[in-house]
Amino acid sequence: MTGSPAVPTAQIRIDHYSAVDLAAAAARTLARTCRMSGALPEQAAVLASELASNLDKHASDGTLYLQPLLLGGGLEILAADCGPGMADLRQALTDGYTTTATLGAGLGAVSRIATDFTIRTQVDTGTLACARLSAPGGADVRQDIGSLCLPVETEKDCGDACAAADTADARTVVVVDGLGHGSPAAEAAQTALRVFQRAPDRPLPDTLTAMHRALRHTRGAAVGMLRLRSGHAEYCGIGNVRASVLSQDTVHHRLSGQPGVVGLTLPTPRTHRIALEPGAVLVLHSDGIDERWTHTPSRFLLRLPPALLAVALAHNHRRIRDDAGVVVARAPGHPHA
Repeated sequence: MTGSPAVPTAQIRIDHYSAVDLAAAAARTLARTCRMSGALPEQAAVLASELASNLDKHASDGTLYLQPLLLGGGLEILAADCGPGMADLRQALTDGYTTTATLGAGLGAVSRIATDFTIRTQVDTGTLACARLSAPGGADVRQDIGSLCLPVETEKDCGDACAAADTADARTVVVVDGLGHGSPAAEAAQTALRVFQRAPDRPLPDTLTAMHRALRHTRGAAVGMLRLRSGHAEYCGIGNVRASVLSQDTVHHRLSGQPGVVGLTLPTPRTHRIALEPGAVLVLHSDGIDERWTHTPSRFLLRLPPALLAVALAHNHRRIRDDAGVVVARAPGHPHA
């Protein structure tokens, strides 16, 4: 299974109540772009409206992120803030509960409408939420994978791009960082993804070599690829796309790509094999995410499910003067978090 065509993540800062209507309209448009029909576009709008309203009323530095699911089958709306967090999450998810003079539909409505809803909170740290929506009887959206691709704030096009594909015995994820910013960088990134999506199961070095040929008339790109199998993963990368392996208590591996630029100067690609414990979480990101997040990560961060870890890294550790791309995936052998 290969995901939807790569598009940048829509980002809406919830810094005023008028942003709630903007978020609802963006979610409705996204649902239609994802070819979701019937009541689904309005349900997407309600999800975005409720999450945005919650940010507006209760949180600081709140942002909504909207995008198609990386493996296809629907859309997701992610919310992140910087506090104050919730002292009693169970109570906050109860219909009718409110700390303001409203009906209190909020998070309870999100939980009922969403096909899948995940939320984590910590007092003085903040709240992270992911609401996924798919058509009834559609694809399973409880996917142990998360991603975001955000353009530099002065650009519309994103020079970073992400993709994922499931084949017979593996899941492969890719992060591409086109050199520079804007449409030339985005062209390079999308060209690389098209190469991957044509044959997602070929050996990783062969994919990088094919990307190198396809990108010769572009700016070039840094590329990182991870292939997850039962018990181990393979990493192959060129340029500054970093990979990390996490347990619930620490970061076990930190890997970066070989020096070079795909499309310009390609060394012979090497594959690193990484032993994995069941349920390990793997992170792949461009240098638009500050790699220092791996130095002293909190247990709250380490124990986040993939979708929420991806948005936490993008929201709290992004270099705003650069495009940012991140994919987080869980190794096989672990129940859904």
